[in-house]
Amino acid sequence: MTPDQLLTFATVADAGNISRAAQQLHLSQPAVSGQLRALQEWFGEPLYRRSGHGIALTEAGERLAEQARQLRQVYRQAQAVRESWRGLETGVLRLGASTTPASYLLPALVADFRQAFPAVSLHLSDGNTREIVERLPALDLAFIEGDVPAGLPADTAVHAWRQDEVVAIVRADHALAGKGAVTLRDLALSALVMREPGSGVRRLVERAFADAGLAPSIGLELAGVEGVKQAVRAGLGVGFVSAMSMRHEDGALAALRLLPRPLTRTLSILVPHADAAARAAQRFLAMCQAVRTGQGGGF
Repeated sequence: MTPDQLLTFATVADAGNISRAAQQLHLSQPAVSGQLRALQEWFGEPLYRRSGHGIALTEAGERLAEQARQLRQVYRQAQAVRESWRGLETGVLRLGASTTPASYLLPALVADFRQAFPAVSLHLSDGNTREIVERLPALDLAFIEGDVPAGLPADTAVHAWRQDEVVAIVRADHALAGKGAVTLRDLALSALVMREPGSGVRRLVERAFADAGLAPSIGLELAGVEGVKQAVRAGLGVGFVSAMSMRHEDGALAALRLLPRPLTRTLSILVPHADAAARAAQRFLAMCQAVRTGQGGGF
């Protein structure tokens, strides 16, 4: 017995005629008769008899037809689920993002996606880059800053997305505030307000100081961009943030580009299980890639 034989039998039982059932199934009459014969041999009892120009089910056939109709119903439900997912009439999309993309890039994209596909349940969690990579197995898409970590699962696809600039920030009344750009050596003697370990910004800044042969003094560690900015406003030192986070500042802080070249990093999108990515994830990824030419940066 096969599922196809049962599905064919359900159609024959409803049509009461093998030829009519064959037309409905888009099969030849001999093909339908062959499936019925194989099913009857498996069952071991006659399932139907010829009756006039059609067939009449035996008692055994009636019982089996009930099961065949249930299978057909389940099959149709499965088709409906497939079509709803293919059309994004339903589904779940789980996003994870480090601080910069979560705060300054994804909100507008999430809003657009919700408008286009309102029935898809969307979940966004944030954290630093290390935390997001640790959550990768439970996500559909992950957005991270800086270097892509080694050791990702082999079926993870990596898409370079946007370029971002990291700038130093000081209070507006700081001696360096009017310069517009500074070197790392200019900042080396200042107390630094740094993001927590695992932050992409922190890794980038620490590497830049090390490459310059400088060992700066970290005065304070804080989680999150806004924490760093508040500490700098309070006069606790010099901070480092994405230039995107300075777009709507009120003038209390000044952003300083780093010389001799800007401090930049790549924002990337990770797709776990890329060969079997959900359609919702594929659609959201396409939306992200469509707007990646609008680079983050300026302040």
